[in-house]
Amino acid sequence: MTRRRKKTHYNEGEPFSGWREKLHEIIFGVETPLAKAFDLVLIACILVSVLAVMLGSVGSLQARFGQWFYTLEWFFTLLFSIEFILRLLCVRKPWLYLRSFFGVVDFLAIIPTYLVFLFPGIKYMLMIRVLRLLRIFRVLKLSEYMGEAQVLLVALSQSRQKILIFLYAVGTLVIIFGSVMYVVEGSEAGFTSIPRSVYWAIVTMTTVGYGDIAPQTVVGQMVASLMMIVGYGIIAVPTGIYSAELIKVKRTINNNACSDCGAVGHEFDANFCRICGHALADDETE
Repeated sequence: MTRRRKKTHYNEGEPFSGWREKLHEIIFGVETPLAKAFDLVLIACILVSVLAVMLGSVGSLQARFGQWFYTLEWFFTLLFSIEFILRLLCVRKPWLYLRSFFGVVDFLAIIPTYLVFLFPGIKYMLMIRVLRLLRIFRVLKLSEYMGEAQVLLVALSQSRQKILIFLYAVGTLVIIFGSVMYVVEGSEAGFTSIPRSVYWAIVTMTTVGYGDIAPQTVVGQMVASLMMIVGYGIIAVPTGIYSAELIKVKRTINNNACSDCGAVGHEFDANFCRICGHALADDETE
């Protein structure tokens, strides 16, 4: 016998109000026709808004269609602001959504327009809206891709302490090598200060090699050669750290959004949200 468990949501003993339940289903869901239509329209708006910002940075186009770009910028900002507010309204714990990856991205996608009066050049930070296109994986029901993205993020989080120690070691090396080059080469060769010498050490160790500063003495060239060799060895270290953690991480392929904080990417057999601990609403078949 098959029965469907009734979906209920609780907030300190009170049921989730009907309009918020429906709104959550449309905005965070992917199964219903309304939810699919909402996401597709949202993605189209994101694409058009990003394209408008890009074209607005072209001088000749800005001179001819500047007013159109300005109007579009404010239109999409107001539209995304309304959407952002609705997202906060249809989750029980909006502060958790604000702290989530998509919450931060959604906020940063609208705030530059409101700050443009104080910082005119900040409007081009609206390009961060392109990150919102990551929702396309949910719209197209590519849950495996969502799972893989979550695996990468979890592995990065678990390896952060080792990577921070590695970065500390690299920072120490470039300061030491930079100081040595400042003493060996001096201002005549372009090493006018320790910070500028440290900049040279970073460029050299990462094998970028701009060439704007170069050692002139034999000793300086020997130090530079040593740094280049060390740089080749160092590049592989964070990759190894990250790869080791990546192997340990279990895939998360559940595409359902938590009704409390809006988080996605839970373990496929998870019963509770990995962010806020709220019970995940799902169908149960017996």
